[in-house]
Amino acid sequence: MTTVNTPPSGDDWLEQALRADAREHGSSYLEDDGFTARVLEQLPRPAALPAWRRPVVALLWLIAAVGAAAALPGLFYDVFRSLVAAVVAQPLTLPRIAVMLAMLGAVAWSTIVYAMRED
Repeated sequence: MTTVNTPPSGDDWLEQALRADAREHGSSYLEDDGFTARVLEQLPRPAALPAWRRPVVALLWLIAAVGAAAALPGLFYDVFRSLVAAVVAQPLTLPRIAVMLAMLGAVAWSTIVYAMRED
């Protein structure tokens, strides 16, 4: 059986040496005659997504879902009826209600977090 070497919970010698070096040379500045500024000016700006993109993508998904439901009404009705039958056929107990509410809450919060994220 092989054992995995895990690093100690504290700082190892390399971390301590790097911190000591940073304390010693942290205040010194290496003069580059504006080279860094010139290089940063030459870099392309990061591509930013337009503000209208997210609402348009959401609208397109909504249109696609409505279009699929309208194009396949029999399939939509059959799937919906099967889901309702599966849910109604289950005995309704407090633990199942709690699990269902927890799942709905998790889906709602996940959707909110995904929609509110900033890329």
